[in-house]
Amino acid sequence: MQEDINSTLFCIAKISIWIICTMFWLAQNLDTRSDLLENQFTEIERKFLIDRLPTSLPMLERKEVYQAYLSIDPEVRIRRNVVEGIDVSYYIAIKSNGELIRREVEIPISKEYFYALADMVERPFIKKDFSIYDIDGLILECSHVDKGTDTEFMYAEVEFQSVEDANNFVPPSICKMDVTNDPLYKMKNYWKRTRN
Repeated sequence: MQEDINSTLFCIAKISIWIICTMFWLAQNLDTRSDLLENQFTEIERKFLIDRLPTSLPMLERKEVYQAYLSIDPEVRIRRNVVEGIDVSYYIAIKSNGELIRREVEIPISKEYFYALADMVERPFIKKDFSIYDIDGLILECSHVDKGTDTEFMYAEVEFQSVEDANNFVPPSICKMDVTNDPLYKMKNYWKRTRN
């Protein structure tokens, strides 16, 4: 009986990945004219290394995030969000290649789907201490990655409505270096470096 359940979950997971990869292919082949750039699947985001969390900005949310990669190219990531020791949400996301501008399709999934997919991951999940702050009406997302390990680091991300807004943004003093265009700090590459 348990084998039948496991087999069914595995099939569901494979179908889910196929659907998501198909959506990724469609997203990659959409028209990229500037007048169509701003849509719900486009992410315009800058990334900065930080050495501490902000103390003067209002915190909106805090949680732990556990994420792993089912595929690097295309980038397919699963994520579990935990608040005060309790799982609160699960997601699967696919992202295009890119730097400032990327396509992202993120889909909430059930606990059962998440853990069926997690069973396919043979490496330890990345853990992030994740905090969200308000910064003049924008959202500053701060992550402390793999805290307490030899590879830990901290970064912050801010998402924008337009490229112009992104280019005009003046980061707060906690932001020490803009690594938006540095592939070393893409989480999929961190995964490859630290989980192989």
